[in-house]
Amino acid sequence: MKDWGRLITAMVTPFDQNLEVDWKTTRKLVRWLIENDSDGVVVAGTTGESPTLSKEEKLELFQVVKEEAGDKLVVIAGTGSNSTRDSIRLSKEAEKTGVDGIMLVTPYYNKPPQQGLYQHFKAVAEETSLPIILYNVPSRTARNIDADTVIRLAEVPNIVAIKEASSDFNQIGRIVKETPEDFLVYSGNDIDTLPILALGGVGVVSVASPLVGKEIKEMIQAFADNDLLKARDIHFRLMSIFNNLFLTTNPIPVKAAMKMAGLDVGPPRPPLVEATEKEKEVLRQTLAELALV
Repeated sequence: MKDWGRLITAMVTPFDQNLEVDWKTTRKLVRWLIENDSDGVVVAGTTGESPTLSKEEKLELFQVVKEEAGDKLVVIAGTGSNSTRDSIRLSKEAEKTGVDGIMLVTPYYNKPPQQGLYQHFKAVAEETSLPIILYNVPSRTARNIDADTVIRLAEVPNIVAIKEASSDFNQIGRIVKETPEDFLVYSGNDIDTLPILALGGVGVVSVASPLVGKEIKEMIQAFADNDLLKARDIHFRLMSIFNNLFLTTNPIPVKAAMKMAGLDVGPPRPPLVEATEKEKEVLRQTLAELALV
């Protein structure tokens, strides 16, 4: 397995005003993320509006992002869905694009029991040689991957990490404690990054990193260097942006904020809508406090 690093960006998908994928801006965004200290990117995840992307768009995104990133970023393809068969198909095709790994979200809507979750992830893992990061986000999927299930899945050779967005620190602590030492636990919420590092997590899959990637990286490094006061101070400084990027449904706020900060990645696709003027004003004030506008 390749080292995925500590700061992975959950990449937005740029759209033009006709709501088609903006390939020129996609390449520009990849360069932007490299400059802002990302170690890797997740493409076509939640922040990338995966529910509104076609299979063909996802595959082209994987290829374009990997081509632009080269060896400067680890590229992780979001290939999970609520259909095991479809997840297997997309994962196998993603492997052909040269990505470094895949991310599998908890199957949503159909609410499988824990044994169903185990069999789903195991079935996909058996059909690809790529390393896999699980994505637990119960607020979106209506189903939690319990710690016991994650611990079992960590025994599957190419299931190597989890993006934990449950904010259940008892569960996250158990996962860190009871999985192999080389099983990586990433925070799935920017605001949870420092607490998860304290539990033994490795880093974050971040929404805020296109805007404050250097600061997040500095916070993670300060923690690694046992400079806990510095890590805490950076966390406190970034709390407002961590929270306000979720003042409405992600990625509505981060797309608006990125435009204010100098990179227009276009609007979200329906059924998402653009930020309201009131929401934009909150974001503008937040960015101004951090000297980003």
